[in-house]
Amino acid sequence: MSVTALTRLVEHGLVDRGTIGQGVVARAGERLAGTGADRLFPLRDQLRELLPWHGLRRGAIVAVASGTPGATSVLLALIAEPVRTGSWCGVVGVPALGTAAAAELGVDLGRLALVPDPGTEWATVTAALLDGLDIVVVQPSGPVGPQLARRLAARARQRGSVLVPYGEWDGADVVLRTTGQVWHGLGMGRGRLRSREVNVVSYGRGAAVRPRKAVVWLPAGDPAPTGPDPAAVVQGTAAVPLTLVADPAMDEAS
Repeated sequence: MSVTALTRLVEHGLVDRGTIGQGVVARAGERLAGTGADRLFPLRDQLRELLPWHGLRRGAIVAVASGTPGATSVLLALIAEPVRTGSWCGVVGVPALGTAAAAELGVDLGRLALVPDPGTEWATVTAALLDGLDIVVVQPSGPVGPQLARRLAARARQRGSVLVPYGEWDGADVVLRTTGQVWHGLGMGRGRLRSREVNVVSYGRGAAVRPRKAVVWLPAGDPAPTGPDPAAVVQGTAAVPLTLVADPAMDEAS
């Protein structure tokens, strides 16, 4: 069923075959949800501190709050390690997501299926990708009603996938929110921006009810190299804003 659904998305032009990579549809149908340690997708060390499972747990909903400085980069960093180690990821409804930025943060573009403009079919596309891919990022084009949110959460649990909403999502197991960032690399009015440190807080329900904080260094996982003027930084630079598209079918779906 998952192979058929993914193939239909490609045939209708909702998913770019080039971004999926050779054989992703066939291999997605062979994916099996594991048990124990196999139920966790790995994360870079700084992000592991923010999740109670110290990885991305299959069947979980891990939301990334949008609209704050560094949010898009944290989203990409969240999926980079799982994709680098062989997982498949789909991104639905995030037209401003840049493949160059994704590659810089370590995302294997050959394992990334992009659906930048699903229109009113965003929920259908998300459900189909949850059937066959390990991780699915989605930015809904409007408010998500409780019934629709529960239905997609149930699909993720049944398929052993991770649903990563980009934006508000009631019922998320964990929410990651950036609270500020500092750029490094400029000194005495010259030089190049080399890296940045992004402050991230996580909170949620169950094991994630206690808030956690971490500093995530991007694009690399290590602090910026020291130099003669390490205090020369640029602060508060926001990620490129994303344009939300009105969804006339949202009320009906919710």
